[in-house]
Amino acid sequence: MRKLVSTCLRSGWRGRGRTLPALLGGLMLAPLVAMAAAVIGTATAATVTVTDDRGRPVRFDRPPQRIVSLLPSLTESVCALQACGRLVGTDRFSNWPASAAALPKLGGLEDTQVEAIVRLKPDLVLAAVSTRVTARLEGLGLTVLALEAQSLPDTRHVLQVLALALGLPGQGDALWAQIDRRISAAAARVPPALRGQRVYFEVSPAPYAAGEASFVGALLARLGLGNVVPGALGPFPKLNPEFVVRAQPGLVMASAHDLTEMARRPGWSAIAALRQGRSCGFAESRFDTLVRPGPRLAEAADLIADCLVNLATLAKPATGSP
Repeated sequence: MRKLVSTCLRSGWRGRGRTLPALLGGLMLAPLVAMAAAVIGTATAATVTVTDDRGRPVRFDRPPQRIVSLLPSLTESVCALQACGRLVGTDRFSNWPASAAALPKLGGLEDTQVEAIVRLKPDLVLAAVSTRVTARLEGLGLTVLALEAQSLPDTRHVLQVLALALGLPGQGDALWAQIDRRISAAAARVPPALRGQRVYFEVSPAPYAAGEASFVGALLARLGLGNVVPGALGPFPKLNPEFVVRAQPGLVMASAHDLTEMARRPGWSAIAALRQGRSCGFAESRFDTLVRPGPRLAEAADLIADCLVNLATLAKPATGSP
């Protein structure tokens, strides 16, 4: 159940994340790219083979031009690598950027539309490791690359492999470097008074929470924040509501809708952070950014930092006479 919830979150449901082009010919890769290729794939002038997160080699004779993505974080990664124009269809939860949101929708985790995918004639299908129709798609002759990030290092790895598969060697590392710099800049903006605060980050009102072992937990740690959910409970555990009350988090983060409902839950009025407004409620469209392990993690860091700066400003005592 926990694995299914974790996968659902990465897919965008909250109960609610390298081929070398033939034209390179005999050009030599830069040493750094060559070393990266040695780790995540092998390439010749005409072909490239990458290893996906199932541990299976996937070979490309040319860069794919008709791509179906079945995971929002992978959709967003393709677009962040400037290859959005190659997408011909996505899962129903892929809603960013606007060009991807307008593409044909091919179902979700439980109802992937295999026949519709086949009709699109993709030369690559991107999917999560846990996608149930992978074997069926491969049995129909489609190339499937299974990538599923569960941590910040995983996210970097996915960008590296995906860039190589798209014929964009080195661009995955370059994109991650940009993301990493922005996360560091967001961390520098976190008010000193709030650093080290223990966060309850709710991803679904069951309640499911983002624990220390999740990519959300890792992002919070990068921002200098703690987590009331220990890593031993898994990345996105379902919690006993009393656990949250007893934990007395210093900060509460959730979607704006779920945050407004929390105080009505039995016993949750005892959570001081809720009574005192030490909380961050994110609009639904922004909340997606926070729960997808993809290229918008830097934006997620900025959203959290913005909220914390605002909380610190509101907490400052007024100066001067009224």
